[in-house]
Amino acid sequence: MTTQIAQPEATEHDVAIGEAQLRSEISRLVKVALAEDVGRGDATSSAIVPPTATCSAMIVSRATGVVAGLEIAETVFATLPGSPTLTPLVRDGERVQADTRLMSLEGTAATILTGELTALNFLGHLSGIATLTHSYVEATRGTNATILDTRKTTPGLRHVEKYAVRCGGASNHRLGLDDALMIKDNHLLLSGTLTDAMAQARERTQLEITVEVEDMTELAAALASQADRILLDNMSVPMMREAVSVVDGRIPLEASGGVNLNTVAEIARTGVDFISVGSLTHSAPALDVSLEVTV
Repeated sequence: MTTQIAQPEATEHDVAIGEAQLRSEISRLVKVALAEDVGRGDATSSAIVPPTATCSAMIVSRATGVVAGLEIAETVFATLPGSPTLTPLVRDGERVQADTRLMSLEGTAATILTGELTALNFLGHLSGIATLTHSYVEATRGTNATILDTRKTTPGLRHVEKYAVRCGGASNHRLGLDDALMIKDNHLLLSGTLTDAMAQARERTQLEITVEVEDMTELAAALASQADRILLDNMSVPMMREAVSVVDGRIPLEASGGVNLNTVAEIARTGVDFISVGSLTHSAPALDVSLEVTV
C-alpha cells in the first residue's frame, strides 16, 4: 500500500514542493541512508534470524506529537529485498497521543529488522519538526502572523524537512538561494548603498526582494527602496511595534531573530505579517517512535 503524501493546504506564502519532486527526494535519501546503515548487510539478522521467518510489527509513537514521514518509512522497507506489507494507521499532519500505533508491518522478519532504525530515524526526525512547528502555530493562533521556516535545514534534507514544517501547520520560506533575493548587511558591504543594490537587483531579476533591517533608520531606507518585503532582524518588541506603525501595511513585515516559544506570541501581537523560526528545522527534538515485533 502506498502512503498518501499529505499536502497541507498551500498558501500564497509557500514554496512549491511538488509531490513528484518530493517522492524523488525521498527515493534518493532512502538509498543513501540504507547504504550508510546496512552497508554489506545486516550481520545480526543474517546470523540469527531464519531467512524464511516472517513476523508482524507495529510502529508506535511513544509521545504526543504530530506525525510526518510515513512515506519515507514505507519507502525504506519497500527498497529492501522482500519488502513487507505496510498499512498506515494515521496520516502525516495528524496529531497523535502517546502509544498511538502509526503503521503495521507484516512480512519477512529480517527485512523488517534491517529497515527498522533507518525508518525510525526519518520518522522521528520529521515528526519532531512537525511537532515543534505545531507548537509555534498554536502559540500564535488568533493573530495574523504566519510562521515560516528558514534555510537552516540539515544539508541534503531540505525538501523533506520543509515538508514536515507544512505538516505542522506552518508555511515554507525560500527553498534555496534561487527563489528570491534577501539583501543583508554583508551584501551591502560589498555592493554599496541600498539604493544602488536595489537598482542593480531590479535591473537583473524579477524575483521578490526582501531587505533586512536592524533599526528605524534602516527601515526608512528599505521603505524608500520599494522592497517587496522587509525583515526586522533581532528587533525588540517595542521597536517591532513602531515598525509596524510606520510601515502601516504598505509592505509585508517579517520578524526574525530571538524567536522562541516564550517570545513568539508577543512578537505575533506586534502586527508583523511573518515570523521566521530557524529552530523549527535546526533544533527540533525527535519524536520518540519505536518498532515492536508483535508475532
